[in-house]
Order: sequence, then C-alpha cells, then structure tokens
Amino acid sequence: MIIKIILTQIKDNVTIMTIKLPKLIATSVVRGSVQGESHGGIYTVDFDKQEGQQHVDWNTSNIDFEGRGADRGLRGIAFDGEDIYIAASDELFCYDKEFKLKVSFKNRYLKHAHEISRMGRRIFISSTGFDSLLAFNLDTKKFDWGFHLRKEYNQWTGGTFDPQRNMGPRDVNDFHINMVHVNNDGIFLSGLRSNGLLYLTPGNSIQIICDLPPGTHNPRLWNDGVLFNDTASDCVRFIPREGEEQAHKIISYKESDIEFAGIDDSNIARQSFARGLCTIDDRFIAVGSSPSTISLYDLDNKQRVGTVNLSMDIRNAIHGLEVWPF
Repeated sequence: MIIKIILTQIKDNVTIMTIKLPKLIATSVVRGSVQGESHGGIYTVDFDKQEGQQHVDWNTSNIDFEGRGADRGLRGIAFDGEDIYIAASDELFCYDKEFKLKVSFKNRYLKHAHEISRMGRRIFISSTGFDSLLAFNLDTKKFDWGFHLRKEYNQWTGGTFDPQRNMGPRDVNDFHINMVHVNNDGIFLSGLRSNGLLYLTPGNSIQIICDLPPGTHNPRLWNDGVLFNDTASDCVRFIPREGEEQAHKIISYKESDIEFAGIDDSNIARQSFARGLCTIDDRFIAVGSSPSTISLYDLDNKQRVGTVNLSMDIRNAIHGLEVWPF
C-alpha cells in the first residue's frame, strides 16, 4: 500500500527533514460500513523515510452494526516487550511485532473500549460502556482490577470492583470515558461528558485537574500544561500553565475529494474530527483525524510540519496513535 506523506517547511527556509522524524503506529475505526467492507486497521507510518504500510485490515462477521462506531475498528495501543496490545470494542488483542495475532482476551466488563495505557505490569483500559476502567495483568493474563466512575450530588466519586466476579457495575455510559493515561504520578481519565481531566487518587477518590470543553479527546499533562484534541472545535490545543495558548486547526480537504460523503445518516462521520494524539518529545506531537489522517506539529515553531493520509473515506477515522518503539 503506497501512502503519500507531505512535508512542509519550517521558518527560515530550513526543512523539517534536517531533524530525525518519528515512526508511528496507528489504528483506525470505520463508521457506517456494512458487512463485507473494511472496518479499519493497523498502520505504521515512517515520516523520516516518507513511507507507510497497512498491516491489518479489520473485517469480521462478529461486528455489532448498531450505533456510532460501536464494535467497528481497532482502538488503543500499548506495548510490552515485543508484544503489541490493541483494544477492539470488547476484546484485547496481542500481536507480535510482525503483526501476527498471538492471543486475545475478553471480560464481561469490557465494552466499547477506547484508549489504553500501560504502567508497570498492567494495561489500563477505558471501558466506555460501563463508565469504568479495567486493568489487565500482563503476568497472570487476567483482568484483575476495575474502577467504576460515578457522580453523586454533583461530586465525582466511584469505587473499585473485581472484574473476575459478577458483582461489578451495570452497563451505563453516562460520561463516555474515552481516555486513560497512567504514569508515575497516577491514573488520569476523562470522557466526552466529564468536562475535565480527572485524577484517581491512591485512596480511590476523584480530583479535577482542569476543566476541558465538551467533546474533548486524548487530554494529558505535558510540558507543564495540558494538551488535548478539542474535537468539537476541530483543533488540537496546548494550554501551558504560563505563557501563550496554542490552537492548531485540523487539516481538511476539498469536499469533492471526500469518499462516501453523506452516507452516515447520524452525521457523526465528518471531516477534521480530531482523535488520536501522541507526544514525540518536548517539541513535536502527532494528531489523528478523519478522513484517516495523521498530522505532525512542531509546537516550538507553532505550525503543522507534515501530514499523511491513509484513506479519503469520510467514515475512516484514526483512533489509536503511538510512537513505534521497534
């Protein structure tokens, strides 16, 4: 598969090609497709070599075709040694670095999974269909921890549960939790309707780190500020604790170049829908959007410096996005 990469110039007429550019791995979901069609896949994109490749074309007869993205496509990405873990809606897949499927795992409380994040010997998964987080133990190969987010009397709260037992939360999607990010500071989560970046304390209470606009995807603390896809505004934003905010518009295309425009009756499949975000270093970030496009931004120079388009099908949208470690 030939993928076209467009590199632009940075100021002072010095091209970005003088800097080592990243290789990324991306997943995509497809909305509005029917049985027999592709429902997304797994890609690697090497900006430095200006080449890309699709490794997995996701197409299964077990897909639920009711509502939104639902089960169509592949989601969050995490690594463990030479294993690549990728979430589908209700299943966690393990591939080797050649993208051969090794094994997969399910749990009754895993539904409409979105982002995933590895910390230590666990992968944390946002289980959107249960307003919950799950943890998958990489040593025991079992889901061994869960946290259900609630809001009571206008205050965030929640509690842990054992996903191995049939005593967890009911399937609710009040907050549409679509992001979990775990690091040495702890567990962070957010959703389309959380209106903020939340922090799960060691005592399992919830603190609000910062407010976020409705419809946000992929928020994270970065460079002494917060970085996120302001999806409703078709831009990626970086708000530092001190200094000037940056907002970069998501790339769009001529309507005449868009494939399958208007086929999605829900009107959810649209151009410039920003989802998928990873940091390259303290300067560069990569952002996903639809139709499936990955854009590279240089925040030091405050501009987009490269794009790669994987599909002009408006239903095809980037979901997971990470730096390729191999």
